[in-house]
Amino acid sequence: MTRPPSLLFSSLFVLASSAWLSGCGSDAYSQTPPGPVQAPALAGAQPIGVADRVYTADQTSNTLTVINPATNTVLGTIALGNARPDDLLGALYNKQINTHGLGFSPDGKLLAAVNATTNSVSVIDTSTNAVRGTVYLRRAPHEAFFTPDGKEIWVAVRGEGHVAVIDVATLKETMQIQTSDGAAMVIFRPDGAVAFVNSSRTAELTVVDVKTHAVVKRITGLVSPFSPNLAASPDGKEVWLTHKDVGKTTIVDAQTFAVLGVIDTGPTTNHVNFVSRADGDFAYVTVGGENLVKVYRRNGGTPTLVGTIATGNDPHGLWPSPDNSRVYVCLENQDAVQVVDTATRSVVATLKIGQMCQALVYVANAVPSGDGLSGLTQQNVNLRIQSTKLTIAGGGEAEVVMRELQGVDSVDVQAKGLVAGQTYRVFVLSASGGQHFIADFKADAKGMSQVNPLLKFFDAGSSGVLISAAT
Repeated sequence: MTRPPSLLFSSLFVLASSAWLSGCGSDAYSQTPPGPVQAPALAGAQPIGVADRVYTADQTSNTLTVINPATNTVLGTIALGNARPDDLLGALYNKQINTHGLGFSPDGKLLAAVNATTNSVSVIDTSTNAVRGTVYLRRAPHEAFFTPDGKEIWVAVRGEGHVAVIDVATLKETMQIQTSDGAAMVIFRPDGAVAFVNSSRTAELTVVDVKTHAVVKRITGLVSPFSPNLAASPDGKEVWLTHKDVGKTTIVDAQTFAVLGVIDTGPTTNHVNFVSRADGDFAYVTVGGENLVKVYRRNGGTPTLVGTIATGNDPHGLWPSPDNSRVYVCLENQDAVQVVDTATRSVVATLKIGQMCQALVYVANAVPSGDGLSGLTQQNVNLRIQSTKLTIAGGGEAEVVMRELQGVDSVDVQAKGLVAGQTYRVFVLSASGGQHFIADFKADAKGMSQVNPLLKFFDAGSSGVLISAAT
Protein backbone atom coordinates (compact mmCIF):
# COMPACT_ATOMS: atom_id res chain seq x y z
CA MET A 1 0.00 0.00 0.00
CA THR A 2 1.33 3.42 -0.96
CA ARG A 3 1.57 5.81 1.96
CA PRO A 4 0.14 9.34 1.58
CA PRO A 5 2.86 11.99 1.22
CA SER A 6 2.08 13.42 4.65
CA LEU A 7 2.53 10.03 6.33
CA LEU A 8 5.73 9.39 4.36
CA PHE A 9 7.11 12.74 5.51
CA SER A 10 6.13 11.99 9.10
CA SER A 11 7.83 8.59 8.95
CA LEU A 12 11.00 10.11 7.57
CA PHE A 13 10.91 12.79 10.28
CA VAL A 14 10.54 10.17 13.00
CA LEU A 15 13.40 8.13 11.57
CA ALA A 16 15.63 11.20 11.37
CA SER A 17 14.67 12.25 14.89
CA SER A 18 15.32 8.76 16.22
CA ALA A 19 18.74 8.75 14.58
CA TRP A 20 19.55 12.09 16.20
CA LEU A 21 18.26 11.07 19.62
CA SER A 22 20.20 7.83 19.52
CA GLY A 23 23.35 9.91 19.77
CA CYS A 24 22.21 11.84 22.84
CA GLY A 25 24.11 9.70 25.29
CA SER A 26 27.80 10.17 25.92
CA ASP A 27 28.30 11.33 22.32
CA ALA A 28 25.47 13.87 22.31
CA TYR A 29 27.84 16.77 21.72
CA SER A 30 28.75 15.51 18.25
CA GLN A 31 25.20 16.22 17.07
CA THR A 32 24.71 19.46 15.15
CA PRO A 33 21.44 21.41 15.51
CA PRO A 34 19.82 23.02 12.46
CA GLY A 35 21.44 26.21 11.22
CA PRO A 36 25.06 27.35 11.13
CA VAL A 37 27.59 25.75 13.44
CA GLN A 38 28.91 28.40 15.80
CA ALA A 39 32.38 28.36 17.30
CA PRO A 40 33.92 26.99 19.39
CA ALA A 41 33.07 23.88 17.42
CA LEU A 42 34.20 20.31 16.95
CA ALA A 43 36.31 19.52 13.89
CA GLY A 44 34.41 19.38 10.61
CA ALA A 45 32.24 22.50 10.74
CA GLN A 46 31.65 24.73 7.71
CA PRO A 47 34.54 26.87 6.40
CA ILE A 48 34.87 30.63 6.81
CA GLY A 49 32.31 32.36 4.58
CA VAL A 50 31.44 35.84 3.33
CA ALA A 51 28.26 35.82 5.45
CA ASP A 52 30.30 35.48 8.65
CA ARG A 53 31.38 38.40 10.83
CA VAL A 54 33.88 39.03 13.61
CA TYR A 55 32.91 41.67 16.19
CA THR A 56 35.03 43.46 18.79
CA ALA A 57 33.77 45.44 21.79
CA ASP A 58 35.78 48.68 21.86
CA GLN A 59 35.56 50.24 25.31
CA THR A 60 37.14 53.65 24.67
CA SER A 61 35.43 54.41 21.34
CA ASN A 62 32.10 52.89 22.53
CA THR A 63 31.83 50.92 19.32
CA LEU A 64 31.64 47.44 17.90
CA THR A 65 34.11 46.94 15.09
CA VAL A 66 32.75 44.73 12.29
CA ILE A 67 35.16 42.51 10.32
CA ASN A 68 34.58 40.26 7.31
CA PRO A 69 36.75 37.21 8.10
CA ALA A 70 36.57 35.87 4.53
CA THR A 71 38.57 38.87 3.32
CA ASN A 72 40.14 40.10 6.59
CA THR A 73 38.52 43.48 5.96
CA VAL A 74 37.39 45.97 8.59
CA LEU A 75 33.94 47.02 7.34
CA GLY A 76 33.27 49.72 9.92
CA THR A 77 31.87 50.26 13.38
CA ILE A 78 28.50 50.14 15.08
CA ALA A 79 28.53 53.26 17.25
CA LEU A 80 26.65 52.59 20.49
CA GLY A 81 27.76 55.87 22.05
CA ASN A 82 29.96 58.87 21.39
CA ALA A 83 33.70 58.42 21.42
CA ARG A 84 35.52 59.67 24.49
CA PRO A 85 35.57 62.26 25.92
CA ASP A 86 32.22 63.44 24.50
CA ASP A 87 29.34 63.38 27.02
CA LEU A 88 31.40 61.71 29.74
CA LEU A 89 31.44 64.72 32.07
CA GLY A 90 27.78 65.73 31.83
CA ALA A 91 24.30 64.27 31.97
CA LEU A 92 23.79 61.42 29.51
CA TYR A 93 20.19 60.73 28.58
CA ASN A 94 20.83 58.17 25.87
CA LYS A 95 23.71 56.40 24.14
CA GLN A 96 26.12 54.04 25.83
CA ILE A 97 29.47 54.19 27.63
CA ASN A 98 32.17 51.50 28.01
CA THR A 99 31.10 48.87 25.49
CA HIS A 100 32.74 45.84 27.03
CA GLY A 101 31.14 42.40 26.56
CA LEU A 102 29.72 40.41 23.64
CA GLY A 103 27.45 37.41 23.08
CA PHE A 104 25.48 36.11 20.09
CA SER A 105 22.42 34.01 19.33
CA PRO A 106 22.85 30.42 18.06
CA ASP A 107 21.41 31.32 14.64
CA GLY A 108 23.79 34.27 14.31
CA LYS A 109 20.98 36.80 13.85
CA LEU A 110 21.40 38.75 17.09
CA LEU A 111 24.32 40.22 19.00
CA ALA A 112 24.24 41.29 22.65
CA ALA A 113 26.67 44.09 23.55
CA VAL A 114 27.20 44.91 27.22
CA ASN A 115 27.85 48.54 28.16
CA ALA A 116 29.37 48.44 31.63
CA THR A 117 29.11 52.10 32.68
CA THR A 118 25.57 52.75 31.44
CA ASN A 119 24.42 49.40 32.92
CA SER A 120 22.87 48.20 29.70
CA VAL A 121 22.72 45.51 27.05
CA SER A 122 22.23 46.58 23.42
CA VAL A 123 20.63 43.89 21.26
CA ILE A 124 21.70 44.27 17.62
CA ASP A 125 20.36 42.79 14.39
CA THR A 126 23.49 41.44 12.70
CA SER A 127 22.06 41.67 9.17
CA THR A 128 21.31 45.40 9.44
CA ASN A 129 23.69 46.51 12.24
CA ALA A 130 20.70 48.24 13.83
CA VAL A 131 20.04 48.25 17.57
CA ARG A 132 16.80 46.35 18.08
CA GLY A 133 16.51 47.49 21.67
CA THR A 134 18.41 48.34 24.86
CA VAL A 135 17.79 46.74 28.24
CA TYR A 136 18.92 48.58 31.37
CA LEU A 137 20.06 46.50 34.32
CA ARG A 138 21.62 46.99 37.74
CA ARG A 139 25.19 48.03 38.50
CA ALA A 140 28.04 47.18 36.08
CA PRO A 141 26.99 44.28 33.84
CA HIS A 142 30.08 42.63 32.40
CA GLU A 143 29.44 39.78 29.94
CA ALA A 144 26.35 38.17 28.40
CA PHE A 145 25.38 35.18 26.31
CA PHE A 146 22.27 33.72 24.70
CA THR A 147 20.86 30.42 25.92
CA PRO A 148 21.37 27.57 23.43
CA ASP A 149 17.70 27.76 22.40
CA GLY A 150 18.10 31.48 21.67
CA LYS A 151 15.14 32.50 23.85
CA GLU A 152 16.97 34.22 26.69
CA ILE A 153 20.05 36.37 27.26
CA TRP A 154 21.85 35.76 30.55
CA VAL A 155 23.92 38.71 31.78
CA ALA A 156 26.50 38.53 34.57
CA VAL A 157 26.08 41.69 36.66
CA ARG A 158 29.55 42.19 38.09
CA GLY A 159 28.75 45.17 40.29
CA GLU A 160 26.37 42.93 42.23
CA GLY A 161 25.97 39.16 42.58
CA HIS A 162 23.45 37.87 40.11
CA VAL A 163 22.73 36.88 36.52
CA ALA A 164 20.00 38.97 34.89
CA VAL A 165 17.73 36.95 32.58
CA ILE A 166 16.36 38.83 29.55
CA ASP A 167 13.51 37.53 27.40
CA VAL A 168 14.62 37.91 23.77
CA ALA A 169 11.09 38.28 22.40
CA THR A 170 10.15 41.19 24.67
CA LEU A 171 13.62 42.52 25.58
CA LYS A 172 12.57 42.70 29.23
CA GLU A 173 14.44 41.47 32.30
CA THR A 174 12.33 38.62 33.69
CA MET A 175 14.30 37.48 36.72
CA GLN A 176 17.61 37.50 38.59
CA ILE A 177 19.55 34.36 39.47
CA GLN A 178 21.56 34.90 42.64
CA THR A 179 25.08 33.56 42.10
CA SER A 180 28.28 34.90 43.71
CA ASP A 181 29.23 38.46 44.59
CA GLY A 182 30.86 39.99 41.51
CA ALA A 183 29.31 37.71 38.86
CA ALA A 184 31.68 38.13 35.89
CA MET A 185 30.58 36.01 32.95
CA VAL A 186 28.12 33.29 32.02
CA ILE A 187 28.67 30.51 29.49
CA PHE A 188 26.58 27.46 28.61
CA ARG A 189 27.61 23.85 28.27
CA PRO A 190 27.05 22.78 24.65
CA ASP A 191 24.09 20.54 25.55
CA GLY A 192 22.29 23.56 27.04
CA ALA A 193 21.57 21.82 30.34
CA VAL A 194 23.71 23.96 32.64
CA ALA A 195 25.38 27.35 32.74
CA PHE A 196 28.63 28.30 34.46
CA VAL A 197 29.11 31.68 36.16
CA ASN A 198 32.49 32.85 37.43
CA SER A 199 33.16 35.82 39.69
CA SER A 200 35.37 38.89 40.02
CA ARG A 201 35.17 39.00 43.82
CA THR A 202 34.50 35.45 45.03
CA ALA A 203 36.71 32.37 44.65
CA GLU A 204 33.78 30.39 43.33
CA LEU A 205 32.28 28.98 40.12
CA THR A 206 28.48 28.69 40.18
CA VAL A 207 26.63 26.01 38.19
CA VAL A 208 23.03 26.80 37.22
CA ASP A 209 20.33 24.49 35.81
CA VAL A 210 19.18 26.28 32.66
CA LYS A 211 15.62 24.94 32.64
CA THR A 212 14.81 25.69 36.28
CA HIS A 213 17.19 28.65 36.76
CA ALA A 214 18.27 27.03 40.04
CA VAL A 215 21.82 26.93 41.38
CA VAL A 216 22.83 23.26 41.52
CA LYS A 217 26.48 23.55 42.54
CA ARG A 218 28.94 26.04 43.98
CA ILE A 219 32.54 25.07 43.23
CA THR A 220 34.43 26.86 46.00
CA GLY A 221 38.03 27.38 47.05
CA LEU A 222 39.36 28.48 43.66
CA VAL A 223 42.93 29.77 43.43
CA SER A 224 41.82 33.42 43.24
CA PRO A 225 38.60 35.40 43.80
CA PHE A 226 39.13 37.25 40.51
CA SER A 227 38.15 35.53 37.27
CA PRO A 228 37.25 37.69 34.24
CA ASN A 229 36.63 35.00 31.62
CA LEU A 230 35.62 31.38 31.06
CA ALA A 231 34.79 29.05 28.17
CA ALA A 232 33.23 25.61 27.72
CA SER A 233 34.92 23.12 25.41
CA PRO A 234 32.88 22.10 22.34
CA ASP A 235 32.88 18.42 23.39
CA GLY A 236 31.16 19.42 26.64
CA LYS A 237 33.86 17.92 28.82
CA GLU A 238 35.70 20.90 30.33
CA VAL A 239 35.31 24.49 31.50
CA TRP A 240 38.39 26.69 31.71
CA LEU A 241 38.35 29.93 33.72
CA THR A 242 41.14 32.49 33.87
CA HIS A 243 42.52 34.30 36.93
CA LYS A 244 44.03 37.51 35.61
CA ASP A 245 45.47 38.74 38.91
CA VAL A 246 47.57 35.66 39.69
CA GLY A 247 48.34 34.45 36.14
CA LYS A 248 46.62 31.08 36.42
CA THR A 249 43.81 29.13 34.77
CA THR A 250 41.51 26.62 36.47
CA ILE A 251 40.18 23.56 34.62
CA VAL A 252 36.86 22.06 35.72
CA ASP A 253 35.12 18.86 34.63
CA ALA A 254 31.95 20.17 32.97
CA GLN A 255 30.03 16.96 33.79
CA THR A 256 31.03 16.14 37.37
CA PHE A 257 31.98 19.73 38.34
CA ALA A 258 35.24 18.55 39.91
CA VAL A 259 38.31 20.77 39.66
CA LEU A 260 40.74 18.91 37.41
CA GLY A 261 43.70 21.19 37.96
CA VAL A 262 45.24 24.66 37.92
CA ILE A 263 47.97 25.74 35.51
CA ASP A 264 50.32 28.72 35.47
CA THR A 265 49.47 30.61 32.30
CA GLY A 266 51.30 33.90 32.94
CA PRO A 267 50.83 37.50 34.10
CA THR A 268 47.62 39.22 33.00
CA THR A 269 45.95 36.03 31.82
CA ASN A 270 42.92 37.41 29.98
CA HIS A 271 40.65 35.16 27.87
CA VAL A 272 40.49 31.49 26.86
CA ASN A 273 38.86 29.58 24.00
CA PHE A 274 39.07 26.24 22.21
CA VAL A 275 40.27 24.80 18.91
CA SER A 276 39.50 21.23 17.81
CA ARG A 277 41.50 19.86 14.91
CA ALA A 278 42.33 16.47 13.46
CA ASP A 279 45.65 16.62 15.33
CA GLY A 280 44.06 17.23 18.73
CA ASP A 281 41.96 19.38 21.05
CA PHE A 282 43.55 22.63 22.21
CA ALA A 283 42.95 25.61 24.47
CA TYR A 284 44.21 29.05 23.42
CA VAL A 285 44.89 31.55 26.24
CA THR A 286 45.73 35.25 25.85
CA VAL A 287 48.46 36.44 28.23
CA GLY A 288 48.60 40.23 28.18
CA GLY A 289 51.66 40.64 30.37
CA GLU A 290 53.78 38.58 27.98
CA ASN A 291 52.12 39.56 24.67
CA LEU A 292 51.52 35.90 23.89
CA VAL A 293 48.78 33.48 23.01
CA LYS A 294 49.63 30.19 24.69
CA VAL A 295 48.42 26.93 23.14
CA TYR A 296 47.71 23.92 25.37
CA ARG A 297 46.87 20.38 24.32
CA ARG A 298 43.96 19.54 26.61
CA ASN A 299 44.80 15.87 27.34
CA GLY A 300 41.67 15.14 29.36
CA GLY A 301 42.21 17.74 32.05
CA THR A 302 46.01 17.50 32.27
CA PRO A 303 47.06 20.04 29.63
CA THR A 304 50.52 20.48 28.21
CA LEU A 305 51.90 23.65 26.66
CA VAL A 306 52.60 22.93 22.99
CA GLY A 307 53.15 26.37 21.54
CA THR A 308 53.31 30.12 22.03
CA ILE A 309 52.27 32.76 19.51
CA ALA A 310 53.85 36.21 19.76
CA THR A 311 51.24 38.96 19.33
CA GLY A 312 51.03 42.71 19.49
CA ASN A 313 50.45 44.68 22.66
CA ASP A 314 48.18 43.16 25.34
CA PRO A 315 46.14 40.36 23.69
CA HIS A 316 42.70 40.22 25.32
CA GLY A 317 39.55 38.73 23.72
CA LEU A 318 39.77 35.83 21.27
CA TRP A 319 37.48 33.47 19.34
CA PRO A 320 38.05 30.70 16.77
CA SER A 321 36.33 30.26 13.42
CA PRO A 322 33.90 27.30 13.30
CA ASP A 323 36.25 25.31 11.03
CA ASN A 324 39.07 25.83 13.58
CA SER A 325 41.42 27.14 10.91
CA ARG A 326 41.74 30.63 12.42
CA VAL A 327 41.74 32.31 15.81
CA TYR A 328 41.00 36.04 16.05
CA VAL A 329 42.73 37.97 18.85
CA CYS A 330 42.04 41.57 19.82
CA LEU A 331 44.91 43.68 21.16
CA GLU A 332 43.73 45.96 23.95
CA ASN A 333 46.69 48.34 23.87
CA GLN A 334 47.27 48.33 20.12
CA ASP A 335 43.69 48.87 18.92
CA ALA A 336 43.98 45.99 16.47
CA VAL A 337 42.88 42.44 15.72
CA GLN A 338 45.38 39.78 14.74
CA VAL A 339 44.42 36.69 12.74
CA VAL A 340 46.18 33.48 13.76
CA ASP A 341 46.56 30.46 11.46
CA THR A 342 46.05 27.43 13.73
CA ALA A 343 47.99 25.09 11.44
CA THR A 344 51.18 27.13 11.61
CA ARG A 345 50.38 28.94 14.89
CA SER A 346 51.43 32.22 13.38
CA VAL A 347 49.89 35.67 12.88
CA VAL A 348 48.83 36.07 9.25
CA ALA A 349 47.08 39.47 9.37
CA THR A 350 46.80 42.56 11.58
CA LEU A 351 43.73 44.80 11.26
CA LYS A 352 43.24 48.27 12.76
CA ILE A 353 39.95 48.60 14.66
CA GLY A 354 38.23 50.79 17.28
CA GLN A 355 39.84 51.69 20.57
CA MET A 356 40.68 49.49 23.57
CA CYS A 357 38.98 46.26 22.53
CA GLN A 358 37.93 43.95 25.34
CA ALA A 359 35.82 41.11 23.95
CA LEU A 360 35.77 39.47 20.53
CA VAL A 361 33.32 36.97 18.99
CA TYR A 362 33.03 35.16 15.66
CA VAL A 363 29.43 34.88 14.37
CA ALA A 364 28.71 32.48 11.51
CA ASN A 365 26.05 33.46 8.95
CA ALA A 366 25.54 36.87 10.53
CA VAL A 367 24.73 38.49 7.17
CA PRO A 368 23.11 35.82 4.95
CA SER A 369 22.33 38.36 2.19
CA GLY A 370 23.60 41.77 1.15
CA ASP A 371 26.89 43.47 1.95
CA GLY A 372 26.15 44.10 5.64
CA LEU A 373 27.34 47.71 5.46
CA SER A 374 24.10 49.38 6.50
CA GLY A 375 24.47 51.78 9.41
CA LEU A 376 28.22 51.33 9.83
CA THR A 377 30.46 54.26 10.76
CA GLN A 378 34.22 54.76 10.97
CA GLN A 379 34.12 56.13 14.52
CA ASN A 380 37.66 56.14 15.97
CA VAL A 381 39.03 53.47 13.63
CA ASN A 382 42.76 53.59 12.89
CA LEU A 383 43.57 56.53 15.16
CA ARG A 384 47.07 57.04 16.51
CA ILE A 385 48.25 54.98 19.46
CA GLN A 386 51.63 54.69 21.16
CA SER A 387 52.65 52.60 24.14
CA THR A 388 55.71 52.25 26.31
CA LYS A 389 56.81 50.40 29.43
CA LEU A 390 58.67 52.37 32.06
CA THR A 391 60.85 51.42 35.01
CA ILE A 392 60.22 53.77 37.93
CA ALA A 393 63.17 54.89 40.05
CA GLY A 394 62.89 53.55 43.59
CA GLY A 395 60.92 50.48 42.47
CA GLY A 396 57.96 49.75 40.27
CA GLU A 397 57.02 49.68 36.63
CA ALA A 398 54.27 51.14 34.47
CA GLU A 399 52.70 50.66 31.08
CA VAL A 400 51.69 53.93 29.45
CA VAL A 401 49.33 54.01 26.46
CA MET A 402 48.77 57.26 24.54
CA ARG A 403 45.62 57.33 22.40
CA GLU A 404 44.34 59.92 19.98
CA LEU A 405 40.75 60.89 20.86
CA GLN A 406 38.36 63.49 19.50
CA GLY A 407 40.17 66.84 19.84
CA VAL A 408 42.41 65.62 22.66
CA ASP A 409 44.60 62.65 23.57
CA SER A 410 44.54 60.17 26.44
CA VAL A 411 47.54 59.13 28.54
CA ASP A 412 46.62 55.91 30.35
CA VAL A 413 49.10 54.95 33.08
CA GLN A 414 48.86 51.55 34.82
CA ALA A 415 51.56 51.04 37.44
CA LYS A 416 52.50 48.20 39.79
CA GLY A 417 55.32 47.21 42.14
CA LEU A 418 55.19 50.64 43.76
CA VAL A 419 55.78 51.66 47.36
CA ALA A 420 52.39 51.47 49.08
CA GLY A 421 51.07 54.90 50.00
CA GLN A 422 53.74 56.73 47.96
CA THR A 423 52.67 59.58 45.66
CA TYR A 424 54.06 59.59 42.12
CA ARG A 425 54.15 62.30 39.46
CA VAL A 426 53.63 61.94 35.70
CA PHE A 427 55.44 64.24 33.25
CA VAL A 428 55.22 64.54 29.48
CA LEU A 429 58.61 65.00 27.82
CA SER A 430 58.97 67.46 24.96
CA ALA A 431 61.22 67.00 21.96
CA SER A 432 63.33 69.92 23.23
CA GLY A 433 64.03 68.11 26.50
CA GLY A 434 61.52 69.85 28.76
CA GLN A 435 59.32 68.14 31.35
CA HIS A 436 55.67 69.13 31.80
CA PHE A 437 53.75 67.90 34.85
CA ILE A 438 50.34 66.42 33.92
CA ALA A 439 49.12 64.32 36.87
CA ASP A 440 49.94 62.57 40.08
CA PHE A 441 48.68 59.37 41.69
CA LYS A 442 49.05 57.46 44.94
CA ALA A 443 49.92 53.78 45.19
CA ASP A 444 47.36 51.62 46.97
CA ALA A 445 48.09 48.98 49.64
CA LYS A 446 49.06 46.50 46.91
CA GLY A 447 51.54 48.92 45.32
CA MET A 448 49.32 49.53 42.30
CA SER A 449 47.61 52.56 40.76
CA GLN A 450 46.14 53.96 37.56
CA VAL A 451 45.63 57.48 36.21
CA ASN A 452 44.22 58.65 32.87
CA PRO A 453 44.74 62.39 32.15
CA LEU A 454 43.56 64.02 28.91
CA LEU A 455 45.83 66.44 27.06
CA LYS A 456 47.39 67.20 23.71
CA PHE A 457 50.18 64.68 23.11
CA PHE A 458 50.61 63.70 19.45
CA ASP A 459 50.39 67.19 17.97
CA ALA A 460 52.20 69.01 20.79
CA GLY A 461 55.75 67.92 20.08
CA SER A 462 55.74 65.31 22.84
CA SER A 463 58.43 62.66 22.86
CA GLY A 464 57.44 60.46 25.79
CA VAL A 465 56.41 60.16 29.43
CA LEU A 466 58.36 60.15 32.69
CA ILE A 467 57.13 58.91 36.10
CA SER A 468 58.91 59.63 39.35
CA ALA A 469 58.19 59.48 43.06
CA ALA A 470 57.08 62.79 44.54
CA THR A 471 59.53 64.35 47.01
